[in-house]
Amino acid sequence: MFTIKDETVNTIEIDKSVFISYLKNVSTVKDARAYIQAIKEKYPDATHHVSAYIVGKGAEYGHYDDDGEPSGTSAMPIFDCLRKNNLTNVVCVVVRYFGGIKLGAGGLVRAYSRSASENLRTNVIVPIIEYSMISLNFNYSYYTVIENSLKSYEIINRTFSTNVDLVVKVPDHEVNMVIDNLVRLTNNFIQIKVFKQDNNKDECE
Repeated sequence: MFTIKDETVNTIEIDKSVFISYLKNVSTVKDARAYIQAIKEKYPDATHHVSAYIVGKGAEYGHYDDDGEPSGTSAMPIFDCLRKNNLTNVVCVVVRYFGGIKLGAGGLVRAYSRSASENLRTNVIVPIIEYSMISLNFNYSYYTVIENSLKSYEIINRTFSTNVDLVVKVPDHEVNMVIDNLVRLTNNFIQIKVFKQDNNKDECE
């Protein structure tokens, strides 16, 4: 699976109707919905705010909304554009200002598909990197050396009590290497647990 690297915007005009396409990478369904709402608020006077998103490491969560356009003529072409490019963790919103000339069903399909695909060509498609969370519990005496060894990774949480507890986000293909290094640095005086986190659970449409 792949995703996009950046947020991009592309504008086209077809028979006096203006189509403004927004693409953004997201991590959760919640983030996708929030982005769609933000675009709606940015263009409150637009005729339509058509949207589609695909989220999840296996593209498990997908949704599209015609927002008043005839069913199957707008959001589905956008969704198909994302799906055919094997994308996930991506949201697309196409804002339409009606120009007074009706495009017909076929014209709408072509317009929305073109709006999404042209925007996608301006973005950078990158492979999905899957991550695991590593939970660590260790004595304060190892804190500095462990934190230095993890400087290339995102520390999600720090808790300081009797011992130090860290939660670190690590690419799956580096988990074993990180664990081996932590065991070596602490002479195995460390508790390590590896787990996955699915932020989209219970959020599926």
